[in-house]
Amino acid sequence: MIFDSEVLLPDLYEILGAVPLTLVMALAVFVLSTVVGSLFAMIEYRRVPVLRQLVVAYKVAFKGVPMVVVIFLAYYGLPSTLQFLTSLVGVEYNGHSTPNWVTLIVALTACVAAFQAEVVKGALNSFDTGQADAAYSLGYKKSQLFRRVMLPQVIVAAIPDLANSFMVIMKALSLGFAIEVVDIFAQSQLTAALNFYYLEAFLVAVVIYMVIAYAVTQIADRTERALRVRT
Repeated sequence: MIFDSEVLLPDLYEILGAVPLTLVMALAVFVLSTVVGSLFAMIEYRRVPVLRQLVVAYKVAFKGVPMVVVIFLAYYGLPSTLQFLTSLVGVEYNGHSTPNWVTLIVALTACVAAFQAEVVKGALNSFDTGQADAAYSLGYKKSQLFRRVMLPQVIVAAIPDLANSFMVIMKALSLGFAIEVVDIFAQSQLTAALNFYYLEAFLVAVVIYMVIAYAVTQIADRTERALRVRT
């Protein structure tokens, strides 16, 4: 039989088991990469000497190197690096005991931060400097301008691209199977390997990804609308 609908439900139960870990890893990478990317974007926006050139070099490097290569570099290099760094502060730590999912988060954060920097930088550049002049004329300080005027508008401008970034992270997590991290895609492969119904397992995975994408899109749209009303 080419397609067996009877295995869809059992496969769904199996693959759903990987959803919580996948979402936790995706959220961790999203938050960390957004924080790092925002810092990089501010350095470029403020044109900080030396640091700006280093950020540009970082973005060129990590946007050009395939993510799977970075994952393997982290897999083989991160344990030794962590062990060395902890030894400097007198802490005994076996770097090779680092969970693979932690390695995956670090690797993807390093990659995605380069793209998040571009997202935040674009949002910063979209800010109308005329509003800054008006705020200064009303007696606003730089910190007040950033917090009350600039930041809300930058967040609204960045939300669509940030939502897209989250889905890119979701898909990038499938590369973790190379270092034995089981996400939604990896679980669908393992499930299919047990009963040889590969088409059914991958269709279930597609549906799960589509549901997550729909949920992320809805959350982003509602958040954007709510923030636009406030700003």
